[in-house]
Amino acid sequence: MSDSSGKMTPAELLAELTSQNDGNAYTAEVAEAMPDAFSGKTKTPDRDNEPQFEIPDLEELQSLDRKRHRDADDSEQADSDIDSGNDPEYVKSGRGGIAQKRMHTVPDAAQGNSQLSELFERVSNLLGGSGVGDGEFCPRAPESLADARLTAEDVERLALKYLLQKGSASGREICSQLKLPYAIVEPLMRLWKKDQLVAFKGAAEVGDYYFVLTDPGRDRAKRYQEECTYCGAAPVSLEDYLKAMEAQSIAKQEATEEDLKRAFSDLLISEKMLETLGPAVNSGRGMFLFGEPGNGKTSIAERVTTSFGSTIWIPRTLGVDGDIIRLFDPGVHEVVELEGEESNLFDLSGVDQRWVRIVRPTVVAGGELTMEELEVCQNQTTKICEAPLQLKSNCGTLVIDDFGRQTMPVEVLLNRWIVPLEKRYDFLNLPSGKKLQVPFDQLIIFSTNLEPRDLVDGAFLRRIPYKIEVPDPSEEHFRKLFEIMAPHMGMVYEPDVVDYLIETHYKPVNRPYRACQPRDLLLQVRNKCIYQKMPKKMTKEGFDFAVHIYFSVM
Repeated sequence: MSDSSGKMTPAELLAELTSQNDGNAYTAEVAEAMPDAFSGKTKTPDRDNEPQFEIPDLEELQSLDRKRHRDADDSEQADSDIDSGNDPEYVKSGRGGIAQKRMHTVPDAAQGNSQLSELFERVSNLLGGSGVGDGEFCPRAPESLADARLTAEDVERLALKYLLQKGSASGREICSQLKLPYAIVEPLMRLWKKDQLVAFKGAAEVGDYYFVLTDPGRDRAKRYQEECTYCGAAPVSLEDYLKAMEAQSIAKQEATEEDLKRAFSDLLISEKMLETLGPAVNSGRGMFLFGEPGNGKTSIAERVTTSFGSTIWIPRTLGVDGDIIRLFDPGVHEVVELEGEESNLFDLSGVDQRWVRIVRPTVVAGGELTMEELEVCQNQTTKICEAPLQLKSNCGTLVIDDFGRQTMPVEVLLNRWIVPLEKRYDFLNLPSGKKLQVPFDQLIIFSTNLEPRDLVDGAFLRRIPYKIEVPDPSEEHFRKLFEIMAPHMGMVYEPDVVDYLIETHYKPVNRPYRACQPRDLLLQVRNKCIYQKMPKKMTKEGFDFAVHIYFSVM
């Protein structure tokens, strides 16, 4: 089957070759699909111009057959390994966690034809595998509408709306838009042609055609458009989504000391803080990060997910009782491309293109957070639903920054999440009125400048097992921050000048150190040097100026 970008799989190629070997079948197929503009006389394919393929000779086939016999003695052990899940060539499929061999099954079109079967094997071996690591969850490409948990009407709605917006498109362009294999959509396109919903506009590549809407098709597409304007990737069922979240749960991940050091390698963080963060991260539940502003609470929270160092698969959209819920958000999700995804002529990945592979998400919401962002919101014009933040952050981290400074009362936010934090699932209200149960599977971090006990009651604090203070840096760390930041500002670190800064502007007035101050003060000094067209240099005069400006109202 072809992938969403219109690439031709070996199975489709072999089906094409097989049909060409049967002259009657090929002619009947062409006659049925021939557009009106080309109707009249059925054209016989020009055999002289057909592509030629190297077919293995008899001696080579016999050699391969002897090798298969030599390997037969190992088959019993191999079957045992497969049944026990020990085979390294197995990966998790997207449905029910069933292990699926990473091999390319010879299609029915080539069964019984040793030459075509061998050709398929040679092409598959030449082009390589999927680029998905062994043992990882991976949603396998559907082989039928039932396998995709879609109906013919679901696909028709999306395709007709796409043609209404674009005007005309080839069959493979439609498949690319819907992220469905060509083998699933192609029979439906024939049915739409038969029902006079679409017509052929002209020939496209590799036996494909350009489709346009007929008047009845346009009327039907407009009715679909009024219900919902969405015409992108076909939605994934809630059942498949729940299985995927279970297989990729954040609670199943473990971060070691080395993992945390790697994740925080760009921050100056103490060993004591790492020892405190480690168990909190591995809990997969929640934590409070509190302390004075400017000491790195947000920076720590944003890097927690990196310690797991893995990727996950999420659906582009979910389909629930006719509602389309857009889950993939380029603004918060970082896509990870499969190796060789765009380079191969054939799609051998076996991946369901309705899903997208992303870095484990870190979703940050600050003081602008509202209750609407925690519910399924439907655009009243397009009728497309947007997933709430907690759904977008599943299997990752949700950071509530500046907790306590949201426009909504703290009690309202706490009441909304007190049950999900305890039960690890959430209930969402759909526009249709249906209540939907979904996993609440993320590490949730509340970052605040306020004392947690002054914000919430004991019942809520009990559900956040880790409360971690991010303290002021020591004088040693404060100096080290200047040493780290100076080269980033284009300056040479001057320890004598930092001594002057501390002895003159900090100790006499008992000014507390903050982790953000070295960067901020050096930035003031650099900007002054640029304005005066002077070399970028740490000077006593420069710090006098920076301190006066920076702390004038602090």
